[in-house]
Amino acid sequence: MLARGCAELDGAKVKSPIPDYLQVVVDHSSYDNPGHNASYISELRDADPNRVGACLSTVDGVVYAAGDTDVEFTIQSISKAFVYALALEQNGLEAVLERVGVEPSGEAFNELSLEQVGTKEIADGYTSTGLWIRRRSGNSGPLETDTRRPLNPMINAGAITAHTLIGPAGISADERFELIRKGLSAFAGRDLGVDEAAFESEMNTAYRNTAIACMLRNYDLIDVEPEDVVKAYTRQCAISVTARDLALMATTLANGGVQPLTEERVVRPEVVRQVLSVMMTCGMYNGAGDWVSSVGIPAKSAVSGGIMAALPGQLGIATFSTRLDKHGTSVRGVRICKRLSDDMGLHIMHAPEPARSVVRRHYRLQAPDGSRTVSVLSLQGTITFTSAERVIRALSAGSALNATSADGVVLDLRQVYSVDNVARRITRESVKRLRAAGYVVYVIDPEGLLRMVAQEKGPDTDGICDASVNDLSTFDSWKRLTTPPMMRRLTSDRALPRLADNFKMSLFS
Repeated sequence: MLARGCAELDGAKVKSPIPDYLQVVVDHSSYDNPGHNASYISELRDADPNRVGACLSTVDGVVYAAGDTDVEFTIQSISKAFVYALALEQNGLEAVLERVGVEPSGEAFNELSLEQVGTKEIADGYTSTGLWIRRRSGNSGPLETDTRRPLNPMINAGAITAHTLIGPAGISADERFELIRKGLSAFAGRDLGVDEAAFESEMNTAYRNTAIACMLRNYDLIDVEPEDVVKAYTRQCAISVTARDLALMATTLANGGVQPLTEERVVRPEVVRQVLSVMMTCGMYNGAGDWVSSVGIPAKSAVSGGIMAALPGQLGIATFSTRLDKHGTSVRGVRICKRLSDDMGLHIMHAPEPARSVVRRHYRLQAPDGSRTVSVLSLQGTITFTSAERVIRALSAGSALNATSADGVVLDLRQVYSVDNVARRITRESVKRLRAAGYVVYVIDPEGLLRMVAQEKGPDTDGICDASVNDLSTFDSWKRLTTPPMMRRLTSDRALPRLADNFKMSLFS
């Protein structure tokens, strides 16, 4: 049996073609090397522009790599997505939204800008322009000033604000940074260090971020000294990672917040949804629109040459190549991601095949004495809302077609791998309504996916079926009946929705 994170056993005679495919993608995307290294600090300017690598990581932690995937570089702006996640995990969405918005800025990532979200009454104090105002004696009525916030957490103003939301009030800048470093390490599944040389170089030119922090302090969006927060934020951006690290960090997001190798829950699923949503619209600087339409995977890029992308429920992707386009994004990294998206159908707007195959078989069985007949639905695969809706239509149609000839229903889930929450709820409700309509309901669910219990006689409450069995052996002596033509069409005929007018039982009745 393969260990978690292992693609194949040592000595395997048949090797996976995925690493070879990934190498082809990297090679084909590197036919030239346009763009330029970021030049504002020496460590980025002097990085080897010929290095290029790509990683894919599955939700069970298997990493496929090609090229320079173990070369360390500074995480830079990619850290923004993960610190935003940590801030949401600690403070909740509403509290974070009071400080940082979610709208694309349409401006440079290091622009000194805030959006106005309202006004508030003040006594003596600063106006929205930073001018101190004191009421004159005898004046009455409210004095108002703007309330503002950064547009999103993927620009520097929003990222610096999110940085200050980590940890309890009153902690030092160094303590806050350490919490962030440990948080990012949890996403990566290993202890991450800091490139001190890159940190020192970037601090020497951190004037713009200092100006941003002063602006944030002026509007009370941060409550720490600007110089302290800029130092800690710059150190956050200097954390060292590899493409392999970023792939696993992306996969932690794709896996609903659970690190695939350590199996630690780093953040809650609702946090992941928020982070990926903002990454989708704001994560790729001013090239976000092109990225969404051509690649279509939530992603974040960095001026160090990294790109991190996460496709929910499927995989994480990371690339590394230092030369950047006009938006500050790796040229070859974008090429690689687009090729992977096109080849593998990863675009988030890609429409999958309809979930018709969820009903594996649909037939009837009759007791030896002819006194009882059951309709059997054998299901397979993963049941989501769309596939559950098809099962329910089949149940509803069957209740109409078998109204006088069947008194029971068997739901066979032995070939089902998983059932999501909404599918579970509506399927249980359908069982409840079947029982209320007089049908005896048997459930074959050895994995307990529907979480139903058997009850011979009792109230038609949620989660109750008439019998829970492990297989069809109960019906070994029963005769399989010829399936009526209409029944044969239930799982494949596009005319199925037209039967709705005749359904005896409707989920939404």
